[in-house]
Amino acid sequence: MKYEKHLKTIEDLIGDDHLSTSVDTPLRDDAFKMSDSEKIDIIEQKVADILYTLGMDMTDDSLKGTPKRVAKMYINEIFSGLNPKNKPKASTFDNKYKYGEILVEKNITLYSTCEHHLLPIVGKAHIAYVSQGNVVGLSKMNRIVQYYAQRPQVQERLTLQIVKELQQVLETDDVACIVDAKHLCVNQRGIKDVSSSTVTSEFGGIFKKQDKKQEFLDYIKLPTEY
Repeated sequence: MKYEKHLKTIEDLIGDDHLSTSVDTPLRDDAFKMSDSEKIDIIEQKVADILYTLGMDMTDDSLKGTPKRVAKMYINEIFSGLNPKNKPKASTFDNKYKYGEILVEKNITLYSTCEHHLLPIVGKAHIAYVSQGNVVGLSKMNRIVQYYAQRPQVQERLTLQIVKELQQVLETDDVACIVDAKHLCVNQRGIKDVSSSTVTSEFGGIFKKQDKKQEFLDYIKLPTEY
């Protein structure tokens, strides 16, 4: 009862606002004591209960497999980024060619899930860094975005997590990220504004300087036509 009252207080405070409470994803200490298969079994039953409560006929051929499909999707796909065992290995290499300018990886496709309504977030991430001796494989930046996106998220936290991870991997503060995404919790429900998108950014190290920040922004605007 005390727990439910606490949740109600938080819900009243947050409401429909797009609010992040921490740069770290809020996980319990015992989050991974259960195996993935155990979690799938539990989620399957809970999804079946929800659909049944909504009035769905769970004996229908089209619905019979839905709870299992949803449970496996949650654990193995759209929320797989919660589990540290799925964190991509981002090996670095010496910058032997002494490239000292900005490297930009733009238009990284991003699919995530809003943690307030469990509806999709769809957009693009743009990442930049300046090497201070280390470089990372281009695909690893995409994988880092994917890893942190595949969990219940808010966009502000996602942006910060991407930058923080790359700063640790590259051993430099000179990392920046911009995310531009549509939130179906805004587009599909509530205000139902289908045209709006949300833009967040984090500029570390050298990117706090206006000239480098502007250079990054200019690169993003360049057309990509092949």
